[in-house]
Amino acid sequence: MVAELVGGTLHLHPRPGSRRGRATLKLGSRLDDRFDDGTSGPGGWFFAIEPELHLGNDVLVPDIGGWRRERMGEFPNVPAIELAPDWVCEVLSPGTRRFDLGDKRAAYGAYGVGHLWFVDPEARLIEAFLLREGAWVLAGPAQEEDEVRLVPFDAAGFPLASLWS
Repeated sequence: MVAELVGGTLHLHPRPGSRRGRATLKLGSRLDDRFDDGTSGPGGWFFAIEPELHLGNDVLVPDIGGWRRERMGEFPNVPAIELAPDWVCEVLSPGTRRFDLGDKRAAYGAYGVGHLWFVDPEARLIEAFLLREGAWVLAGPAQEEDEVRLVPFDAAGFPLASLWS
């Protein structure tokens, strides 16, 4: 189980299913190669799969979290990270969809996370959102056979279909 605390309410979720876990791993590796290691892209980011975030009184566990290196400086060796990510990704599943799209999205906005992606393995879709004046604004989708070039990772793309193979 994954436990998260948002607004004083404890939320328990099962561990990800195999399809969801694979999509998370594939997306993380695509971003790592281009934006963390900078092997085939500009670099400049740190990523973590399921980092435990302690933000205010809340405990959140995004599927993937990303921090700009200029903001974080050095990736910490701690049980929980207290610096809000610059970007988070939630891979939707039937067990987490309502929480991810509702309370969790609102919490990310309240803590100033600037970019939020939702990946839907069933629909084979990514939706990218930007936080603007406290509200989430759709920055764009990627679906089916699209090349993923969504903010803040639009400098180097990858085929969306590679997440489902």
